[in-house]
Amino acid sequence: MSVTTEELTELNDKIDRLATQVQFVVDEALVMRGRRQERDELISDLTPIAHQAYEYAVKQLEQVDEYASVEDFTHLMKKLVRNLKNLEEMLDTLDSFKELIDEVTPLTQAGVITLMDTLQDLERRGYFGFVRSGGKVMENIVTNFSEDDVNALGDNIVLILQAIREMTQPEIMTLVRDTASTVREEQVPDRITWREIIRLTRDPATKKGLARFLLTMRSVSGAAPKDE
Repeated sequence: MSVTTEELTELNDKIDRLATQVQFVVDEALVMRGRRQERDELISDLTPIAHQAYEYAVKQLEQVDEYASVEDFTHLMKKLVRNLKNLEEMLDTLDSFKELIDEVTPLTQAGVITLMDTLQDLERRGYFGFVRSGGKVMENIVTNFSEDDVNALGDNIVLILQAIREMTQPEIMTLVRDTASTVREEQVPDRITWREIIRLTRDPATKKGLARFLLTMRSVSGAAPKDE
């Protein structure tokens, strides 16, 4: 039986296709073997780590065994699953809050800078020094006055303020200023005669001053003035 050329060609094609399929199978087998080897190596590498992780987890669970049980963890997991939506909303809220913080941060920084500038200006103008001095004054008051003194001050604060109001009247302040100017500027002779003193008493201004002095002495005595 003779084989024609066409049959020989067709047979060679089949052999080639078969060889290609066999090579494909061989390649796939090699790939699968390589993957299996990699998996085995990975398992071999991870086994000690898994062992250590397991032992560590066992030790940690032993420490909390008296505080929690498997049922507690199960209940916690169920509760987390039931509240996944709430957790998601909470995370969204945190994201919104973070965005707000990012937007407000430049404004806050500008406000802090403005506040620092204001504080430096107040320090330069002496406000803080005044406050520190006021604190020392308060400390002296607390140290030198008892609670009874403060109560007495509270009972008489109206009279004190009335006295201060009277003392700060323009005529009183003018009198104090003129008296101080006279004491500072007028030169009194080392030797003065009675004639000069009598001559001074005839001066209307001197008479007025003596009258004021006598009226002041009468008020200092505390006695009620008699009807003139």
